Amino acid sequence: MTLTLFAIGVYTAATGSGLACEAQWPLCSDQLIPALTINPDFIEWFHRVWAMVTGFLIIGVAGWAWLGRFDRRTRLAATLAVAILPVQITVGAITVTISGLVPGGYTVSTHAAHLIVALTIFTLLGLVTMWGGREDGPGGGSTRLLRIGVTVAVVGVVASAVFSRAVPLLTYSPGAQATFYVAGLAAHLGLVAAVVAASEGVDGGLSGIDPSTARAVRTLSAGAMAGLVATLLLGRDLVLYDSFWQGVNLVALAAALLFAAAAGWTLRTADAAPRTSTPIGGD
Repeated sequence: MTLTLFAIGVYTAATGSGLACEAQWPLCSDQLIPALTINPDFIEWFHRVWAMVTGFLIIGVAGWAWLGRFDRRTRLAATLAVAILPVQITVGAITVTISGLVPGGYTVSTHAAHLIVALTIFTLLGLVTMWGGREDGPGGGSTRLLRIGVTVAVVGVVASAVFSRAVPLLTYSPGAQATFYVAGLAAHLGLVAAVVAASEGVDGGLSGIDPSTARAVRTLSAGAMAGLVATLLLGRDLVLYDSFWQGVNLVALAAALLFAAAAGWTLRTADAAPRTSTPIGGD
């Protein structure tokens, strides 16, 4: 739901529908429910409704984390997602100027804040999913998570590059922008998974992966995440997107791809390396 909300939000902004409801919130053009046809008012209203439902689900996740038998970190991540949810709602309301009461609400700063807070909530929900879904304990489950995370990251970065404004393969249309963020956020979630799982392996908690390999994968995944977040931010109109910023965006995207691919290669090399064993009853 949150990933889809990201895509809908990007599409809403890219089509210019963010201010379609005559700078009103929570009403839309003096209506609680506008005409249910594909028009700017409906796009903005649908974005708000999807956000509201998602918000209630996020609250439900936090409640479930406290009622169920989950560890402290899972509960903390779920609680933080709920704690900053009002910030996201407030920034979103300011973005559409709350019935015109906030002049210039649709600015670069509020637009950037809206994106950053949303990314933070998305990351926290990813952590809740990874930590809260663990039933197998340390070891094999984390090793599998690490491999899946790195694979999703590499595929996601490559897919996002196809639709990125840094690589002029396709027109950066509203649909392309939404697709870029779906792929980029999937890659981001894969990198979060890789960092989480590799961190467990640094202390020797991963089966079949030595601490030095885990440490290298964690560092490479963190580097890829930094580059990916930079290109996600540059995917919005937060700067005057001239040739300089296109170059910066291209470098960030290339760094994300190279680091993610290096993490995958490191894992592959570790899997292919022969393992020595100690004979029973001898040295």
